[in-house]
Amino acid sequence: MKVLPKTLFGRVLAAMFCGLLAVQAVGLWLMLEERSKLGERLVGEYVAQRIASIISILDVTLPADRPQLVRALSGRLTRYSLDEPWQAAGADESDEGKAFLARMGRELDRPRPMQVLSIGPVDQLPSDGASREEMSPDRAERALARASRGPYLVVVAQARLADYSVLTIRRALPPPAVNWPLRTLILLTLLGLFVALLAGWALRRVTRPLASLADAASGLARDLNRPALPETGPQEVARVARAFNAMQRDLQRVIEARSQALAGVSHDLRLPLTRLRLRLEKLPEGDLRAKIEDDLAEMDALIGSTLEFLRAGSDSEKPARLNLNALIEAIVEDLEPLGARITVRGTAPAPVFAQPQAIRRCLTNLLENARRYGGPDIDLEVAEKAGRLVIRVEDRGPGIPAADFDRVFEPYVRLEASRARHTGGTGLGLAIARAVARANGGDIHLEARAGGGLSAVLVLPLPRPGEDRPAGDPPANVLVPVHKLP
Repeated sequence: MKVLPKTLFGRVLAAMFCGLLAVQAVGLWLMLEERSKLGERLVGEYVAQRIASIISILDVTLPADRPQLVRALSGRLTRYSLDEPWQAAGADESDEGKAFLARMGRELDRPRPMQVLSIGPVDQLPSDGASREEMSPDRAERALARASRGPYLVVVAQARLADYSVLTIRRALPPPAVNWPLRTLILLTLLGLFVALLAGWALRRVTRPLASLADAASGLARDLNRPALPETGPQEVARVARAFNAMQRDLQRVIEARSQALAGVSHDLRLPLTRLRLRLEKLPEGDLRAKIEDDLAEMDALIGSTLEFLRAGSDSEKPARLNLNALIEAIVEDLEPLGARITVRGTAPAPVFAQPQAIRRCLTNLLENARRYGGPDIDLEVAEKAGRLVIRVEDRGPGIPAADFDRVFEPYVRLEASRARHTGGTGLGLAIARAVARANGGDIHLEARAGGGLSAVLVLPLPRPGEDRPAGDPPANVLVPVHKLP
């Protein structure tokens, strides 16, 4: 569902908060329901007790004085009458009527004939202008409903007095108000907020190591030598962190062993190559000697590129405050004698913290790659976007399929369709460039150029305002000198 939070922290917190809210709502509803039932029982007991007391009083009152007493006892919610006959066939057999009749029977001093004629809500009606003495039974009920000013229940009951006279009672029973008390709502809201904050704090402590693990996993390919994860938090999270650290150490050992093996083999191959060159000097000039020299030069270039690839991204060169504009100018001057016509647009707004010689090699590989496979006309654009420096190198060559944009960064990959063997190269130029870019906090990707050709986009981070220089950097007013290639 789109409404659910995307993070584990958000989903667990939302589930806990919704569960807490549901439990509080159900608990409050049950409390109000029980309070309503209790209030209904108390009101019924009070009304039954009051009617029983009035019946007892009328029993000991002289018949001539009873009408006056009845008028005095009648009030806003109660009407008493001595003029109505006993209705033998009008008793209410509902559960509410039986319960109210039982309540009155328990409150009387002695048993006597009683019946409940009706019990139920009565709608409010307009005033009909009749006085209390002139009210008919129906109009008395309507008057009670009108006087109640609310959804009251009107109970009509009859009781025989000691002299067999009939007393008719009409009593409005106000149902207990089922309202949401403000104080209770405030307390429940404060309780919910407190529990939500406490749960959020606890969840944040639990999920923070998972977020660190996700960041470490996503950046492991770029920086295999990043610091190990803290093995803290719950037992399960700590076990995951320990397993990740162990995996990182194993990868470091495997990569280091592979790099040492390749570097050793590549380095040791230079000695036989040197012996071959010395022995080649004894051969007479001719096509055979020229071909052997070409093969030796290609092997030497391949060995040099392999060693350079293995050193790319290593921490042997310390980052420094680098004037990228001067570096680009020097690289352009170095490539122009080789036939490249490079058009530079834009400048870097500020120096960058990077490995100077590694960045030089990265840019040189991109420009040389564009010259070799796309022709002499090259566009180089420098711009700042979202706090990062974007360097775009565009050529006008045949380009490559979009499906191969990532594959060409793999070591020794050369596409025959547009990167023919006769054009030279070892298939390590782009791999070295990307390794250097990622080692300096950036990256490289390829795009199709509008109008034909290929665009290599190098992205490097720019230092934020007030950001401290890395340890070992030169002073802020000193830029790393840029030298031209020999």
